[in-house]
Amino acid sequence: MNQRRPHRAAPRPPEGTPARSELARMARSGLADAARIARWADAALGPGRGSATADGKATLSDATAEHAARELGLTVAQVRADWDTARLAGLIEVHGDTARPGWRLRAWNRDDGAVLRGWVALFDAWSLAHPEPDGHEPAAVAEVVSAMPQVLSFLQLSAGPVPVAQLLDLLEQRVTELRTERCEVPYGPRLEPGTPETPQPQQAADGTPLAPLLDWALHALASVGALTCGDGHATLTPLGSWAVWVKLEQICVAAQSPAGNIEQSAEAMLRGCGRLRPNAARAEYRAWLAARPVGSAVTELLAAARGEDALLRGLAFEALRVVGAPAEPEVRAVLDEPTLRPYALLWLAEHDGADPEDAHEVLTRQEATWLWVDTAAAVADHGEAPLLVRHLESAVQPTVPALLDEVRAVGHPRTVQVLVALAAAHPDPALAKAVRRAAFQVHTGGD
Repeated sequence: MNQRRPHRAAPRPPEGTPARSELARMARSGLADAARIARWADAALGPGRGSATADGKATLSDATAEHAARELGLTVAQVRADWDTARLAGLIEVHGDTARPGWRLRAWNRDDGAVLRGWVALFDAWSLAHPEPDGHEPAAVAEVVSAMPQVLSFLQLSAGPVPVAQLLDLLEQRVTELRTERCEVPYGPRLEPGTPETPQPQQAADGTPLAPLLDWALHALASVGALTCGDGHATLTPLGSWAVWVKLEQICVAAQSPAGNIEQSAEAMLRGCGRLRPNAARAEYRAWLAARPVGSAVTELLAAARGEDALLRGLAFEALRVVGAPAEPEVRAVLDEPTLRPYALLWLAEHDGADPEDAHEVLTRQEATWLWVDTAAAVADHGEAPLLVRHLESAVQPTVPALLDEVRAVGHPRTVQVLVALAAAHPDPALAKAVRRAAFQVHTGGD
């Protein structure tokens, strides 16, 4: 007997957390300078108005930075800092040597959710927003970045000022745990049992002092508005506390994955979701994504989409819809891949605000036909015969002969198998015969 899982009520933020509208007001205030440079870029750097960036990189060209400084009454350094913040918050998107407004800028004044997602994107990128000082080993910096979520969780649970010395103790413990997990045993002279130890400044196992790196991390997080530092204490701001709570909730969701696919590869997870209803599948995607960095998750999903299983291709892009804006650069980068292009075009159209029912209008007739064959392949492999017959009705061609002509011309590698399966499933003998004939012609290369 099937048993329904109990519905998990939507979690409530900790008592004292400002209302969502107030959090959005704080985020808008903290990102006001970034929004201003993004609006300036939207007006001044449109098509035909010159390049925005230097050498095809995301950094502003000198000419553009000076232009913005003159018009906005800022220094060039302020312009560059605001530009970087706008990019990290998704208010500006850079493609080669051109810049355009991000989708969040369009929704900035009316959509609190878009504003908060923009601020959380900046919060996640704190180590990029305030680069580490020179002279530190990259490995030590990476360890501190990896350890900071636990430090932030402690700050969030403390719900008030915490001595920096206490945070340094916690950071040292977490870095040691990270090294132990990698089985990195520090080498060097060991004290004999009973030998008194002289207190030493806290440092990573490779001898890198952690205090300067903690100071950098706290000031970087302060620069994005996540916490405040003063008098030897650190305190999360309301926005910072809310963001850390959101991250902790994501981890809890991951731990309560309904179908248990959290630790699976993208391909295995997608196969598991192929048997789920859409809402249950989306919950599984969210849990799987919450358990890993966004960048590597997107890369893994696209790798799964490149495989031979058409069902996984469609499901991978459904999972990428859950990822949202952070996936856009990688999705846009696959537009040149014929296998993924129709899926990527639909994803980008919906991401830019098109109604899902109208998004197909961005496809050419050939792309739509290729997608029809690919979807039919997924149905043939994983669905039932009636589904394949119904799929015939979704074709953009007005008649079956027109569909067969264009299917033969599109060159999908699964064309023969799809047509054979459709002929076997269709109840109309005359139509089935025509479809079988088309399959034979594709197979033999004849007319």
